[in-house]
Amino acid sequence: MAKPELCYLCLVLVVVEICSQPAAAGSLVKFLPGFQGPQLPFELETGYVGVGDSEDVQLFYYFIKSEFEPESDPLMLWISGGPGCSALSGLIYEIGPITFEPVEYNGSLPTSILNPYSWTMVASIIFIDLPVGTEFSYARTPAALQSSDLQASDHAYQFLRKVSEHQKERTLFTTPLFYEYLAG
Repeated sequence: MAKPELCYLCLVLVVVEICSQPAAAGSLVKFLPGFQGPQLPFELETGYVGVGDSEDVQLFYYFIKSEFEPESDPLMLWISGGPGCSALSGLIYEIGPITFEPVEYNGSLPTSILNPYSWTMVASIIFIDLPVGTEFSYARTPAALQSSDLQASDHAYQFLRKVSEHQKERTLFTTPLFYEYLAG
């Protein structure tokens, strides 16, 4: 196994451990193994939101609040696509507030460092594993696992509706919503 894949696998295992209990409203994550410091210097929430018939589709998300002015900064939705690409890749390797320290792998847990170019400095971002079956998102029934582009877009719409209902105290949707979609 190549070094970057092994680092990614270690982080996935850490996230699975942190998020082993599905959360209706999400769970705040204050600490990550491999991150040096007393706690994360940004607000990270993870959880599942049920969508579809009888909420048989459970979509996993990471929410990171803007580090600048969360009340007025835009909210961005990041969908990496799948069924093989987790939103975690966007969070760690592209625009999120943490990344791996670029050192040769020595067999230990990778060290996470702050990303000085993180988009969370000016926007709140929801990273979502979509469509169902991508990384941590799952289906409770075999029928719910069958997904088309139309169903995936409907699931994204249902997800945003439910998140906005449960997050009213945060006023997530008072600013424009932007999205990035790299599925395919």
